[in-house]
Amino acid sequence: MQKDITEKKNLIKRALAATMRECRGEQSLFKYSSENDIPLSIVSEAERGLKDPQLTTIFKMAEAYSLSPGTFVDKIASKLPPKFSMIDK
Repeated sequence: MQKDITEKKNLIKRALAATMRECRGEQSLFKYSSENDIPLSIVSEAERGLKDPQLTTIFKMAEAYSLSPGTFVDKIASKLPPKFSMIDK
């Protein structure tokens, strides 16, 4: 069970990473981080799928990409497998 949850969390972190890289485009990590007051270490680790940022950071990232938090989360969710669920039913 724990292994399954860890795998699911890793899928979400990889989807977040891909979405962040896509949204950031050609802008450097340093510039993105400094202009939006998000620590470089958080941005770097999240873009490598190593960090599970806090919800407040997700909101800040969405705003930095000129997206609503809902739209940003939808973009992340679109990169997950069909019928993905964190809860086993």
